[in-house]
Amino acid sequence: MAFSGAAFGRAKKPLVLIGWLHPGSRTVTGRRLKDFKEGMAALGWKEGSNYVLEERWAEGRMDRLRALAEELKVKKPAVIVAGVGAVIVAAKAAPNVPVVQMQGGSPVAAGLAASLARPGGMVTGVTNVVGEVSEKYLELLFAAAPKLQRVGFLVDPVSGSYDAHMKNARRATERYRVEAQFAEAVKPEDLDPALSRLVKEGVQGLVIMPSAGMFIAERTRIVKFALAQRWPVVAGPSTFVEEGALISYSADSSALHRRAAYYVDRILKGAKPGDLPIEQPTKFELVVNLKTAKAIGLTIPQNLLFRADRVIE
Repeated sequence: MAFSGAAFGRAKKPLVLIGWLHPGSRTVTGRRLKDFKEGMAALGWKEGSNYVLEERWAEGRMDRLRALAEELKVKKPAVIVAGVGAVIVAAKAAPNVPVVQMQGGSPVAAGLAASLARPGGMVTGVTNVVGEVSEKYLELLFAAAPKLQRVGFLVDPVSGSYDAHMKNARRATERYRVEAQFAEAVKPEDLDPALSRLVKEGVQGLVIMPSAGMFIAERTRIVKFALAQRWPVVAGPSTFVEEGALISYSADSSALHRRAAYYVDRILKGAKPGDLPIEQPTKFELVVNLKTAKAIGLTIPQNLLFRADRVIE
């Protein structure tokens, strides 16, 4: 008795393998993974049905990214989706694999793309232009606490846009005529000495500069330390404000991660990453923690509250 192929059903197409390389932890930034998956679903990609995600998280240890990228390379993904600080590592570890940036500085500044409009290489995606917005941190800090005279800056020297961050920070301190103290930290164990030095130097507020991922992973420790000193804290990601920082200002991370799915979709359908323009964000989010303001004895001006996209009470 002969059986036709139709009697057994058609053979299933193999699932597309997508790599995920992130400097943070799934516990801290897992909701961004959810945003990406939602973006994929909106484009007809369902995890487990037509694609599978191979996740790698550095848990805030930037020195682990290289090994994790190599692990992904062995899996032969169709594309790697990479977070802040992980894009450069992924591009170097797997130079023949398309890399989609979810957020971070400019791939052009990192030497991974010829221009935003025409990347020309294997890296594309979205940038949250943190180098450009970091200058606003001090502006927002002074809007909330105009009497500050000495401000501390927590800096990650291995951040991909370190030079731009420092240039913007120094320009802002000159504009506001404030004394600035800079403390660098690369690894989690560097944080306590760096923050303790700022205490000795008498800073009255703290600006957390954009990092390659370690500051976000260690945000609970950083904010707890700052609140013990009654420092108003300004940072980029809203996760800092949710931990107790006073103000956050950054591109809408949820929107960026959903938009990254668009790039993955295009690449999986045959587009070359070098032909896909790198996008800059159009939506930024200002969040103010009014509960923290009351705890450290600050009265937030109404005009700043009116500007806020979200207020935590």
